[in-house]
Amino acid sequence: MENDRSTSSIPTSGAGAGRESGPASSNRQLNQSASEVGGEESKTERPSFSGDGAIPENSVSSSEEDSPLADFDPLAPYRGAVRRFFTVWRHVAGLLMGGYIAYVRSLPRVQRTGMRSLGKRVLATILTPFVRSDLRDRPFPEQLRRRLEILGPTFTKLGQIMAIRGDLLPKPITQELDSLMDHLPPIPFEQVETVIERELDASADTLFREIDPEPLGAASIAQVHRATTHRGDDVVVKVIKPGIRDVVTSDLKLLEFFGAFLQWLLPRYQPKQIIEEFSAYTKRELNFDYEADHAEIFAANFQDVPGIVFPEVYRELSTDDVLTMEYLGGIRPGAEAALELSEEERQRVIDLGASAIIRMLYKDGFFHADLHAGNLRIMPGERPEDLQIGFIDLGMVGRFRADLKRRMLYYYYALVRGDVESAAQYLLDMARVGEGGDPQGFRRAVSDMARHFLMQSKQGSISLAQVILRSLSLGGRYRVFFPVEMTLMVKALVTFEGVGRKLDPDLDVVAVSRRHVQQIFRDRFSPWKVGSEMLGSAPELVDAALKLPQLLTSGMSHLEESLTAQEPGNPSTGIRSGIVAGACIVGGVIAAVQGGPLWLYIPLLIIGAGLALWA
Repeated sequence: MENDRSTSSIPTSGAGAGRESGPASSNRQLNQSASEVGGEESKTERPSFSGDGAIPENSVSSSEEDSPLADFDPLAPYRGAVRRFFTVWRHVAGLLMGGYIAYVRSLPRVQRTGMRSLGKRVLATILTPFVRSDLRDRPFPEQLRRRLEILGPTFTKLGQIMAIRGDLLPKPITQELDSLMDHLPPIPFEQVETVIERELDASADTLFREIDPEPLGAASIAQVHRATTHRGDDVVVKVIKPGIRDVVTSDLKLLEFFGAFLQWLLPRYQPKQIIEEFSAYTKRELNFDYEADHAEIFAANFQDVPGIVFPEVYRELSTDDVLTMEYLGGIRPGAEAALELSEEERQRVIDLGASAIIRMLYKDGFFHADLHAGNLRIMPGERPEDLQIGFIDLGMVGRFRADLKRRMLYYYYALVRGDVESAAQYLLDMARVGEGGDPQGFRRAVSDMARHFLMQSKQGSISLAQVILRSLSLGGRYRVFFPVEMTLMVKALVTFEGVGRKLDPDLDVVAVSRRHVQQIFRDRFSPWKVGSEMLGSAPELVDAALKLPQLLTSGMSHLEESLTAQEPGNPSTGIRSGIVAGACIVGGVIAAVQGGPLWLYIPLLIIGAGLALWA
């Protein structure tokens, strides 16, 4: 039977926690987690354990205490991981049982009377005592959210990733998980100071003029404090919580195992794919070097846009566990002060925001993947044209491959122009068709849905983000799956539309999007851009040009031998050269339409035309 207590698996108090690291620290935290959320077994009497959670104190003799191997226990990390495994497994089993009970309870009343569904009702009754009493009567989405919260920060962040996968998960689940708060009670400031001094190898007073002991925010992995450097710069110091890396790493290993199990049990919802994506993003968040790199990449990408600002990184005050960045003040888009801006300032916010997000997505292919109103700052100036927008919390980013970025641009461009057939085809080109998938059925369904939305747009503005999200959601029905970056893209577009409509309720999202994406489309195919790409491909073009005479000579020689070997008057004379010419022309056209390199399709078209004329 499950324990009814609801506790967190990560300790957030105690001065000694800031100095703990390595297997012993991880094991102690995991042991604590197992005892806090474990079953009835955790209530039984157990022998007293020493600090590393491995050797009973009453079994250590004085001679062993003097031995250099007295504290050596190679099984300590694995023992904690095993306990954590059983804790997670108990919650997975409890969730499956609770989900079945919720399913039986959701059956129509007529099926829950008399002898109808008797087997299901009996099984639900048998399972009821094995489910936590505070969860057994709740709907399945609420049970899932609550158990993720109980299991600690790693699983809470997993729930946040699941909340944006509307293309894979049912809407009731994503709506419930969207309420997960990524906030925990802050750790004591003494622990923060300990981490800063250990990582930067100096006292806090030497490094900073002042650090505010009250945190700006406390999330599951890190905690943020405002500070001032000795040069007088306002900065924020982001510190990873002590011991969190070991716990998260262990949890990720366990999640990979459970992902394989759930994939076998619930293949439709692709749990293995979700967990793999979550693991990749979480591992990057555990190293602040990535966030520092992201901030510098964004700043370089937008160096020609003075209205978009990213915080400067103080590398000399940053490590893997400590990140010091410029403090960006300003107004949050949802604050009352934002609504008090002038009409010109509000329109500039909308224009800058749309331009930045669409540029990130469809021009740079490198975008803020955790974008919401709290990660935006509006910084008014003396004049409306001096207003700037700042982006913060850059630990989670999305990347589009070159081919995916190009197809995303074509898809979005077709969508804002109302070309639903082309949009559906571009969308399908980016998908992975699973076993038993129906890609043509998916394309027809997406076309019909998008056409319906665009017809409604004549009566008022629509949400392009919702059109895209519903299109991705149809993929699960037809076994057509998309990369996680596409759902992260939708999150960015939702933020743009939400902030824009808050500042201007009559905002025409389609018109604004069309204007900015058309500019990117023109830049993509400008003569200067094409010439630049040709110049970048110059070595390949030169290499192909050097080999072209030899290839033409060999081909023509072979072709001549083939033709002379034929009987005079044979009606099939020249058919081979015609086939080769047609193949070259078709191949060149396909390469050009798909955005292939110039050095590939230009020679193909030349060869095809030459063979066609000569034949």
